[in-house]
Formats: sequence, structure tokens, C-alpha cells
Amino acid sequence: MTDEPKRSHDGPLDRALAILTFVAEQKKALSAAEIADALGLPIPTAHRLVGNLEDRGLVQKAIGTKRYVVGSKLVTLSAKTIGAAFRTARRHAVLSAVADRIGEQCEIGVVRDNAVIYVDSVRSKQQQGLQFNPGDAAPLHCTSTGKIYMSRLPAKDRHRLAHALPLVRYTPTTIADPDALLVQLEETRRRGWAKSNQEFVLGVVGCAVPIVSPDGDLIACLGVSVPMARVGFDGLDAFIGPLQKAATLLSSTILSDRDELENSQISE
Repeated sequence: MTDEPKRSHDGPLDRALAILTFVAEQKKALSAAEIADALGLPIPTAHRLVGNLEDRGLVQKAIGTKRYVVGSKLVTLSAKTIGAAFRTARRHAVLSAVADRIGEQCEIGVVRDNAVIYVDSVRSKQQQGLQFNPGDAAPLHCTSTGKIYMSRLPAKDRHRLAHALPLVRYTPTTIADPDALLVQLEETRRRGWAKSNQEFVLGVVGCAVPIVSPDGDLIACLGVSVPMARVGFDGLDAFIGPLQKAATLLSSTILSDRDELENSQISE
């Protein structure tokens, strides 16, 4: 563990936020005693604050244990916060620019409650076969954004989720077998981006790239959906470069209000 969590936190709110931040940064469930030790808090204080956070759904006990992980309300809040952060004029301008560059609708999606939620989208000037509007939801297993999210999970979590999801067959090409899905997720993990071949809507193909934090954590995904009659499945590969360039611009600004976005950077 780093020394970062051990900084002094004066008030109850500071300490509660420190607990939430620390729990969110860990890859395992934590006991109240471990949280207290890492943050330099008295054990009774840690128990009280963790209990208050649990009452509010911001942390919760891992199933079958007395150890804590982030709570469902915190997950929902984080997804809404990410969505709000992307719905700014300058970030929407980046989305508009890449949509104009490739001539197809582009959308930004996050994952919440094991579903893809679209937080912003731009329709290009061309007619679209499928449009995701802000607030629309889609399944994980048959969307490019969902595949990216699942591919970045640790192997055990990825395997567990693939076998736990209801793999509804929306079209003849939907991957409804968990083992086949895991094979594609491994390929997605290897190359760093995802494609979908008429898996959610018949006649529509798509691809997506990750938008990551400076530490490499997944923030959201930037994707495109297009009628197969206009762009074939293999033709999606031409969109990856422009999408990755736009994703880099978006990730460089999501955590900093000082960055200047120039749409011409995408249009060059």
C-alpha cells in the first residue's frame, strides 16, 4: 500500500471521502480494521464511518463476508458523474468532430448495473440505421462497449460474469454461449478495442475504443454504429484510428478543465 491514503484527514466528511476513495482503489474487499490501519484512523472511528457509509449504500459487505467493497449507490453515482462530465460543450465538440470525420453516428457509453448506458451521442449527416440516445441502455454481451468493459475485468471476474449474464440471443449472430464469449473477450483484451457483428440489431455493425484515465483505468467507451449495407464488418477497422485519437483527446480533458480542445486535431 502506498503512503497516499495515510495523509491527515481532519473532519468526518474528509475521513468518509478518504474511506470511499481507498475502498474504490482496492482490488479486494477490506475489513474495517484494514481501512483504519491504512488511513491512520482509530478503529472505533473507522467502524462508525464505514457503518454510516453502508447505511447509505456507498459501501457494502462482500457476499458472505464482513469485508467491504464499493456499494451500488456509489457505482450508480460514479456512472452519472462520468456521464455529466462528458456532456460539456467542448467534449461534445470532440464527439461531433469525430462523427463528421468518419461520417457515422458516434456515442459515448458507460457501464452501470451490468448494462451499457449511453451518455452522449452525435448523429452524422448521413442517414443512420441505429441511434443510441443519452439514457438508452443496451446489453453487455452483444455491444462493443460491453465487450471492452468485460475484457478489462480480471480473469476470474470475467469468467464469472460471462456465465452469470443472461446471454439473450437478439439476432442469429448474437454470441449466446459464455465460453465463446470469453474467447472473443480475450481477443478484445489483446487488441484493446472491440467490434460487434449484427449482434444486437440485425443489419447493424459497430466498434468501440476505451476512454481511459491517466492511470489506465476505464472511464467510458467511444463507439460507432453503422448499417452493414453501407459499411461492412471488416470496414469498421478504418474507424479505429480516428476513434482512438478522439478517445485520447477526451481522456486528456475529463480530469482537467485547463485543457484546450481543438476540433481540427481530429479533422486533420
